[in-house]
Amino acid sequence: MWYFAWILGVTLASVVTVLIAMRLEVNGYEGEAEHERSD
Repeated sequence: MWYFAWILGVTLASVVTVLIAMRLEVNGYEGEAEHERSD
């Protein structure tokens, strides 16, 4: 089942990318996005 491992790897990479992006936003990273929210 090589495709299962491939799908798992792609999913894991996507999750890690999203987590890093969220972490950067939480840490005060300001890109050119037009959404402003204060927690």
